[in-house]
Amino acid sequence: MGKGKQRSIAAGTIALFLVLTACSSSGGEQSTAAPSNTGSEASSASPGAQPEVTIKVFSMLANYAGDQPGWFAKLMKDKFNAKLNIIASNLAGNQQKIATMMASGDLGDLVVFGSNGQDYQDAIKAGLLLDWNKDGLLQKYGQNIMKYAGQAVDANKQQFGGGEHVYGVGHDVGVGTGPSEGADMTFGPDLRWDLYQKLGSPKIEKFEDYLPLLKKMQEMEPKSDSGKPVYGFSLWSDWDNDFLTLAKVTAQLYGYQEGDGFNPGDLILVSADKANDYQGMLDENSYYMQGLKFYFDANQMGLLDPDSLTQKFSDVQNKMKDGQVLFSLFPWVDNVYNTPDHTSKNKGFKLVPFENEKIFSYGLSPYGGVRVWAIGSKAKDPARVMQILDWLYSPEGVEEANFGPKGLTWDIKDGKPYVTDFGWKALPANAESVADQYGGGNFKDGMNQINNSTLKISSINPETGEPYDYQIWNSTLNYNADPVTKSWREAMGVLTPKEYFVKTNKIAVNTPPFTGKAPATEPSDIKQKRSEVGKAIKTYSWKMVFAKNESEYNSLKQELLKKAKGLGYDEVVKWELDQTTNTVWKAMGSK
Repeated sequence: MGKGKQRSIAAGTIALFLVLTACSSSGGEQSTAAPSNTGSEASSASPGAQPEVTIKVFSMLANYAGDQPGWFAKLMKDKFNAKLNIIASNLAGNQQKIATMMASGDLGDLVVFGSNGQDYQDAIKAGLLLDWNKDGLLQKYGQNIMKYAGQAVDANKQQFGGGEHVYGVGHDVGVGTGPSEGADMTFGPDLRWDLYQKLGSPKIEKFEDYLPLLKKMQEMEPKSDSGKPVYGFSLWSDWDNDFLTLAKVTAQLYGYQEGDGFNPGDLILVSADKANDYQGMLDENSYYMQGLKFYFDANQMGLLDPDSLTQKFSDVQNKMKDGQVLFSLFPWVDNVYNTPDHTSKNKGFKLVPFENEKIFSYGLSPYGGVRVWAIGSKAKDPARVMQILDWLYSPEGVEEANFGPKGLTWDIKDGKPYVTDFGWKALPANAESVADQYGGGNFKDGMNQINNSTLKISSINPETGEPYDYQIWNSTLNYNADPVTKSWREAMGVLTPKEYFVKTNKIAVNTPPFTGKAPATEPSDIKQKRSEVGKAIKTYSWKMVFAKNESEYNSLKQELLKKAKGLGYDEVVKWELDQTTNTVWKAMGSK
């Protein structure tokens, strides 16, 4: 799950730049602007034999800024003689940084958009993105993209390029039906499995039942590995959008998500698999309001980390690794605790679902997801950028960019992939030292820091006949599992969390829509109202979670409802609902 927190638009700066650009161009020509040099001459040699180049990567999803280190940097050097310098708007002012980059007229060489909404569409209109059809760039250097993501390229051309130009390609391209995740789902919840077992593995009927259980677990293990206090929950606020994000995730445990996955619309919670089924974020018993009450109750019980409002995701990762947290909404967050050192001692996190859970799955889409890979119109060596991007969409690139270099963490035997001895220690994201020949440093720090995907890793790698995801290779599933995994499999009667949800039919699979048109963009009045409502929801949500008692909680809740409605909450919800009704639900055949 990515960070969708780039909403507070610095509209004035962007609008001024668009106006100036439009005035200096004739008609719509600015939308087809291209660099003076496509780099085709420089790229006639093999990619690795070309002169060294530094690729400026502007990623709106990255949680790292600076030169890419470690093993992924070594892959880029060996294969493309390229260095990656990453600019992360998440770490440098969020929407203000995006606005500044837009106003400068230069978005860098490789650009990653968090969505195909307003920013992406503004960048196209302003001529800030390269048309991949210009001088046959895609045809020359993008054969893997065309082969494995051809429908996604065509979709982008139809939606954003007037059927002629290509300004990028979506992420997570996958073909087929059913859930799109690998062994683990995107969401949990996961608990400390060892403590859960010591308490007799009680059945969790409803979401609220985690609270008394976690209190017992906290009493059983009050101190972490380093002797610090242990909490049931440790939240972070730097992923907040127009709401307290981790309270919103409650909806994903019931098969809903914010918006419809296509149009802007984060004040409605929309069912993954049912047309005309939604909740307003502030409805009396919405899953969001249930989430707020859940964390309020947790705080009243001494289960909520008091740092939750002020700390960042990286702070919680460190606490998770130290054993200061007992509950996790995401398996890809708690996996930092499941190191060989912990699991060998029978300590680790595993899925502990509740009875009426219906987990959200993003589903497979040949048209790609909303996060977009693009090339800046002022890229110094567009051919090299396209070569790198093409490799990321190749079977080799998907395996190595996600799971490390072949020969280091994984390899091939008799045509089938397997995890190496080093891989078992390093994967999925452990700080295991890496030999200099693979880039040095440690495995975790050397991971691909761009933070966007290309092909769904649950898809089948045509070169091995197995999924890209090492967690569901046959060799992995038949490997001598660590004590925690072995115990979990025996108790659950399945090999993976995904298998559990599918087997019990407790899963809601989204069908990513494709209408042939670009998603809607908010009118200025709706954008302004949504921004102001969002600020109120965020502020009051945290106040409610940390309210001193139930009376104050209820008082703050009424203040929030009154303030939000006064700022235009109902108008924003109606606009968002209209977009979903006229596009996504219409495509689902509801009308």
